[in-house]
Amino acid sequence: MPRTIRDTALETRTARGRLRARGKPYYRSMEPGLHLGYRKPLSGPGKWVARHYVGDQRYELEVIGTADDYSDADGVRILSYRQAQALARERATARAHHAAGEHGPTTVADAMEAYFEFLEAHRRTAHDARVRAEALIIPELGDVEVQALTAERIRKWHLGLAKMAARVRTRAGAKQQHAEQDDGADGRRRRQATANRLLTTLKAALNLAWREGRTPNDAAWRRVKPFENANAARVRYLSITECQRLINSCECDFRRLVEAALATGCRYGELCRLTVADFNADGGTIAIRQSKTGRARHVVLNDEGIALFRQWCAGQPGDALLLTHDDGQPWGKSHQDLRMRAACQRAGIEPPANFHCLRHTYCSHMVMSGAPLLVVAKNLGHSSTRMCEQHYGHLAPSYVSDAVREHAPRFGFRSPRKIISL
Repeated sequence: MPRTIRDTALETRTARGRLRARGKPYYRSMEPGLHLGYRKPLSGPGKWVARHYVGDQRYELEVIGTADDYSDADGVRILSYRQAQALARERATARAHHAAGEHGPTTVADAMEAYFEFLEAHRRTAHDARVRAEALIIPELGDVEVQALTAERIRKWHLGLAKMAARVRTRAGAKQQHAEQDDGADGRRRRQATANRLLTTLKAALNLAWREGRTPNDAAWRRVKPFENANAARVRYLSITECQRLINSCECDFRRLVEAALATGCRYGELCRLTVADFNADGGTIAIRQSKTGRARHVVLNDEGIALFRQWCAGQPGDALLLTHDDGQPWGKSHQDLRMRAACQRAGIEPPANFHCLRHTYCSHMVMSGAPLLVVAKNLGHSSTRMCEQHYGHLAPSYVSDAVREHAPRFGFRSPRKIISL
């Protein structure tokens, strides 16, 4: 264990309190190329600074923590003189390993890249996560070393996202365009929900770096909390009549895709990958082998769904795609967008629904019919009922709603008659 370098002017808060406030830190040499400094401000606690020699008579300064001038040291946010020395040595060692081409200081961009590789190996969401991170995480935080990342820095970035206007699709190489700022309650909620999703992505990448030993602790990002009640969006779903109109307004190949979505509640990508062999006529199920979460599942069909899939699979080889364009070509990324918009227009559905709305429609009608949330969650591929409770729980018949409707007082309200002025 390295010995602590003694310094009577810096060791105790009493001694540091006698120092004069100045912009230049008070330094103590620890070893060749490394100094520990204490910066005394005009007010408030001082800061511990590590000074690293990088050659050519140049030094790099790094703030490594807050001194225990007012609060007791906790080893993470507030450091004593002894703890500051230990951290300064740790940071110097990490820099030396990095300079030698070994596993050294990990930046946020490094952590994000490792997380993308993990998603590509274990999940199906790497592309979307990468696009969001490259647009809104890496430009702001990418160059920051994970060990030097503070809760204050993350919180400032998180708050900034919630104030940013929504991005709109912009031509490659052109200046990013933004939608008109919506300052209403729903607009603020949507921005906060976006910020929370990005915070979740950042935390997942940093947690992976922490588990792999690339950073000594995870305290900084654990302290940053998401916005509350930001994800309580109103989930839109179509009525049975609207669904029937939509089906009748679809072209033949797209109609099969819409019917499959309404019969299973599956995501667009899951439906596009289905093969004939994924349908089990005896069990009345569809096997989803590749999902967004990486977990395989079996979706149970009702009698109507079984008949529908049996008709599509008749006479087809097991390795054939179940749902394709009329010319046999597979459905690709975003192929459904224009078709869905046109079908909604012909069906008179305003505002037009997107394809994912069909998944919400399936879930909403199941819940309203009395299906337990656990059953719905299992068919959807969720690991718990949390998401179903958040988005569809208010639709479920319950003891409270049934009791209120049965026992609440009735006053004989009538529609007001039109008053004709004389």
